[in-house]
Amino acid sequence: MYANGAFKNPFADFDFSKFSSEFKLPVVNVETIVETARKNFATMTSVNTSAVESFKTIAQRQGDMVRAAMEDLSKHGSEVLAAATMEEKAAKQIDFVKKSYETAITNSKELADLYSKGHTDALTALSARVAEVTEEVKAAIAKK
Repeated sequence: MYANGAFKNPFADFDFSKFSSEFKLPVVNVETIVETARKNFATMTSVNTSAVESFKTIAQRQGDMVRAAMEDLSKHGSEVLAAATMEEKAAKQIDFVKKSYETAITNSKELADLYSKGHTDALTALSARVAEVTEEVKAAIAKK
């Protein structure tokens, strides 16, 4: 390594071109790779935008549901306080519980549908892109 106190590069006399020519490396089409990456990025951008819109819709709907529930609770409180007898108060509370339960079930189904729609849209776009990539790879292999 050190000849006369100076460092000598051990690879200085090594011919890398001769060494690499012994390997049969495939030719890489950079344009195809760049185009595939561009399509993948476009698909992911589309899917992410769809997911954000889905989450936004769900959050807005949940806010509306909470607002409506608070309005119903306030209205119910006023009605219970206005009732003359204990029987009327109990009947109003039972009706409120029944209505609240039915509303909760309906709201849960609606939110589940919104979540399902968002996931379905995202997976449909991703599945389509995977199918395209599969066809692109098949076509690239067939060319060789």
